[in-house]
Amino acid sequence: MMKIEVILFGYFVTSVYADGVADVVLSCTLVEEGSGLGGMGGGALFRRTPATLVLRDVAVAPDEDLEMLTPFVPPSVPDPDALLLEAKVSSPEIPNAHVLLHADCNDKEVLCEISRYSLRGSQEKSEPAYFMVSINVEGGEFSTSLILQTVSMQKDESTVMQNKLSLPLSESGTLLTEVIFLVFSRIKSVSALLRGDVLLSCGFKQTETPLAQEVGIEWRLQHRGKGAKVLEMKTRLDDAEGSAEVNAERIGSSMNASQVVEGDASVTLTKLKVADEGTYICTVSVGLFHAQQVIQLSVIKPPDVSLSEEKLVLSAKSHQTLSCHCNKYYPLDSQIEWLSLSPTDTEPSVLPDQGSLSSHRQHGDGTYSLSSHLNVASTVAPGTKITCRVSHPALDAPLSVSLLVEGPKPASYWWILGFLIITVLFFYQVMR
Repeated sequence: MMKIEVILFGYFVTSVYADGVADVVLSCTLVEEGSGLGGMGGGALFRRTPATLVLRDVAVAPDEDLEMLTPFVPPSVPDPDALLLEAKVSSPEIPNAHVLLHADCNDKEVLCEISRYSLRGSQEKSEPAYFMVSINVEGGEFSTSLILQTVSMQKDESTVMQNKLSLPLSESGTLLTEVIFLVFSRIKSVSALLRGDVLLSCGFKQTETPLAQEVGIEWRLQHRGKGAKVLEMKTRLDDAEGSAEVNAERIGSSMNASQVVEGDASVTLTKLKVADEGTYICTVSVGLFHAQQVIQLSVIKPPDVSLSEEKLVLSAKSHQTLSCHCNKYYPLDSQIEWLSLSPTDTEPSVLPDQGSLSSHRQHGDGTYSLSSHLNVASTVAPGTKITCRVSHPALDAPLSVSLLVEGPKPASYWWILGFLIITVLFFYQVMR
């Protein structure tokens, strides 16, 4: 099976029409599987050819600045060597496709991959031809997998065939296709609290004429080279009662069958554990077609930070040890630093002696703990504020705990006075 991948290097947007739609043009590279073995004496693994993908009728917001859009002009004469795919996307509409309009201006990388798609169970190239298109925008704002079907065209002596794909071109030199099925996710990565709940977004759409009434959804987890099924559902799109066959292998995973009928394949995971972290794959199958979305789930737990002492009273003879405990956090990445603010300073300074660190301790729930021990010299000025500051990915900002250093308590002279009185009384009695 020939595989075609398209990697986006740049794009521009066509003119906007009166009904609020535009055409997005993606400048791509077409990559075909080679016949070799990846350079191991058998030739190149991939062959690269410039290609272009035109998305027609992308919905545009009413407040869009039309002056920023550049018209797309098709070639005046069809070029059989050019790879110019044209896809109408107004029905079904691609969710969040407007993000493509300004990704380049926002310095966000766009990755687009295209592969020749074979129908499930079919070993021969079908007519019409099908393509799988995967488009992702950096930052997770846009992610979709499209299945394109070539539009039937009448062939005559004037029809120009595309040389590489052996498919007929339109009069404007494009390979005409239409979106017939798509699977999308509204976010590509998500962080959720340990022992909390999370919703992993996945949805699908198809042409107005249903391809099939049965839909199958499978969620799988991939982590550290291991895979496991999370949940599987089979239902019918015309099932008004929302009944479905559900197999949930992860306890606390669920889907809403009635929402699946509306094209929502999202899954909810409750009581998250560290073991739930990883890459989730949502696969939606409708009839002969299936497509996927990949979502990265990170489990986080902010640390509990505390000091070993509520107050620190200086000793005139020796230093004292102050400990900062950073407990029950995940992931492992954490940083502890000590700061000092004397009564004469206006800004705290990082202590050059950052103390000694204990080894990481891992608990049964997968979280970690770490302690830092600081020697406080007897020469520290009373009134100095000592702070332990902890940084961790689960914190929006570093977390700090502090205490004030107190000077030595003045010696009590009452016992001396009492001793003198007793001594005087003793000698008074002896001298009598």
